[in-house]
Amino acid sequence: MIECDNLTKIYKNGDVETAALKGVSFKIEKGEFVSIIGPSGSGKSTLMHILGALDTPTAGSYVFDGKDISRFSDDELSDFRRDKIGFVFQSFNLLPRTTVMRNVMLPLVYSGKTMEDREKKARACLLQAGMEENKFGNLSNQLSGGQMQRVAIARSLINNPSIILADEPTGNLDTKTSRTVMEAFAELNRQGHTVILITHEMDVAGYAKRIIHVRDGMIESDVTHNNITHNT
Repeated sequence: MIECDNLTKIYKNGDVETAALKGVSFKIEKGEFVSIIGPSGSGKSTLMHILGALDTPTAGSYVFDGKDISRFSDDELSDFRRDKIGFVFQSFNLLPRTTVMRNVMLPLVYSGKTMEDREKKARACLLQAGMEENKFGNLSNQLSGGQMQRVAIARSLINNPSIILADEPTGNLDTKTSRTVMEAFAELNRQGHTVILITHEMDVAGYAKRIIHVRDGMIESDVTHNNITHNT
């Protein structure tokens, strides 16, 4: 599904150049659950931005289903993000005075679908993300952190994305709630979804079946394991 070859990203500030990525190469197959882990300043966030089509590399290629995304125009990148990527962020990014259902339906506003179809799809995604049905009518600011993240996960599923890209999804959650959210990602992967997780926490990364360690803009290790290991 994904093939990154010699990805390089250089940021310029006047005459000063900073290399955030230094020739990163890897592949991700459909249906994988991959964690990209590294300390602050390692380049993992830059890599996430490129994988999510939020930024483009200075050099190298990012090929998705045979198409070189790194050569796309801004409009093509926007379409790619909308159609192929389901984003889940640390800060949830929900509308606070809007119901759970309407938050999840939001990406379908311009889809041409009827309200009935949008509600049916949102309901299915919320159940898939493990959200309690009796909370569907609540405002998002009435929810716990774990519930808000489940709503965000449901919203990421609404357009049937090829990839769920989660950026530090447990960063604002306590340990117990983090486990429930990560179990939700693991279940989505068991259902066949491709999940890419960006994190700096090893116990969170351990839910994935493959862990890519990034340090100083380069891949330090790339390990696949059969048993998901994490704290219980």
